[in-house]
Amino acid sequence: MNAFFWIAGYILLAPVLGGLINGCDRIITARMQSRVGPPVLQPFYDVFKLMEKDNLTVNRFHGYYLFIFLAFMLVSGAMFFGGQDLLMVIFAFIVADMFLVLGAYSTNSPYSSIGAERELLQMLAAEPMMLLSAVGFYMVTGSFHVSEIVACDKSLILYLPGVFAGFCYVLTIKLRKSPFDLSTSHHAHQELVKGITTEFAGPSLALIEIEHWYETILLLGMIYLFFAFNPIVAVLVTLFIYFLEILIDNANARVKWELMLKSAWLATIILGGGNLLVLYFILHG
Repeated sequence: MNAFFWIAGYILLAPVLGGLINGCDRIITARMQSRVGPPVLQPFYDVFKLMEKDNLTVNRFHGYYLFIFLAFMLVSGAMFFGGQDLLMVIFAFIVADMFLVLGAYSTNSPYSSIGAERELLQMLAAEPMMLLSAVGFYMVTGSFHVSEIVACDKSLILYLPGVFAGFCYVLTIKLRKSPFDLSTSHHAHQELVKGITTEFAGPSLALIEIEHWYETILLLGMIYLFFAFNPIVAVLVTLFIYFLEILIDNANARVKWELMLKSAWLATIILGGGNLLVLYFILHG
């Protein structure tokens, strides 16, 4: 029953929290750029405005891919907050992203196709570190289940500092923030077109924005796991990490995909793999 309430809470409240976080993101970004910025509810105004527009679709598969994309994101988040297997959560998360890529490819737009290719590169850069994070949780707690990881009384961050650092590195990629916002950008001055979302308009684009809010809450939930032994500390650290992501986003220009891929894999191998190797010798030495 407790899992049911967590799942229902994620499905109903994640868009609200994600939208508010996005609104705060815009305000903090504006302050960093010496601007006043929009109101905190501006993301909701934008989505409601998109909902009122015509839903222009390039072909009939366009909408299907988008619907499946959102469905798998809901499934991955529901599994996570329901305390299920973290590996299955990550796999569902990857499948969701794949359907967004398929939706972009289905438009036959050159801009959308380039965005889709860049999204695939971002997945290739970030997903290995996410999988290593799940392996790290298993090595410490003996379980892949989120409920058992949260219930563990060990300070996971003390066992997995390198994994945590590596996860925070690829978090910039998954949140699509500079310098790794290659597939699409939320800064208008960086793109003439929106990359992977170029051919989405009206309610379809609003649905993608809502999905990103779900995605943000899920990713922040994974940060929470490293400090789950103390919920107050976990929430504060999670918010601080997101603030650092905003700071990094405003302090860096976009890099080329080669640098993103190489640096992400180096972080995965050195920080993630190195941490797990040392942890293995500590636990079995």
